[in-house]
Amino acid sequence: MSDAHKEHESLIKTPKQLIVVVAAAFIVPILVIVLLTKFVAGDKGGSAGLSPDEIAESTAERIRPVGDEGFNLQVASGPRQLQTGDAAYKAVCATCHEAGLAGAPKVGDAGAWSARIAQGYDKLVANAINGIRGMPARGGNPDLNDVEVARAVVFMANKSGASFKEPAVQAAAADAQPAQETTTAPGAAPADAPAAAVPALTPPAEIAASATASADAGKKVYDSACMACHAAGVLGAPKFGDKAAWAPRLKKGTDVLYTSALKGLNAMPPKGGSAAASDAEIKAAVDYMIAAAK
Repeated sequence: MSDAHKEHESLIKTPKQLIVVVAAAFIVPILVIVLLTKFVAGDKGGSAGLSPDEIAESTAERIRPVGDEGFNLQVASGPRQLQTGDAAYKAVCATCHEAGLAGAPKVGDAGAWSARIAQGYDKLVANAINGIRGMPARGGNPDLNDVEVARAVVFMANKSGASFKEPAVQAAAADAQPAQETTTAPGAAPADAPAAAVPALTPPAEIAASATASADAGKKVYDSACMACHAAGVLGAPKFGDKAAWAPRLKKGTDVLYTSALKGLNAMPPKGGSAAASDAEIKAAVDYMIAAAK
């Protein structure tokens, strides 16, 4: 009995021993945690053993904003990317050459192209650039580069029996103009920006001059693009100066005519195929044709 009693007897026999055990239960885990923390921090290159200056430098490096290394912004406005012959044809020439409108030789029609191909590459390209008979210069798109026009000619001619060589890309190098860089301080107006002007009434003489300039711009766009169809009334286009043909269209209002010209309608492509013309120039061309039909 005495031996069994001794086995179940507690190891803590005095209050002093109890206090020591309780204190150890708190202190030992804390010491273990502190030692582990120092071990981990030292293994990862912590600040232990560093001087105050080194600690400050390390902290600044860690909180430095992302992207503070600096970077250079470059404007990718290099030489203009020229269109292929196929692309230029679809964008401009196809309006008339796809169906052989207004006397234009239809692409793929060897019989219609044979006499033209016989004139040679240089003559065909010159005619396309300068315009001939009912065809406007550059097919009605003054923004086309000479090389793009030549590529379109080669594309159409080769589809119709020719074997012309496409012009080299280097020929367009002189046409490319590097973009000009300007530096303006934040919040400052550009160097060439006009000073703020006080609104003033426009003199009648200037109003008349503006109307004349608009009419001139309209005639220019008409001659370079619209004339291809409107001069002869091709594909249902109201013939220039034909009051009877224009009468039902004029009843719809100027805004409707503007929208049709800008966005295209039926067989007429947007802006009459003159993609380089501004909206104001297209509207001026519409005004020019409306004036002739009244």
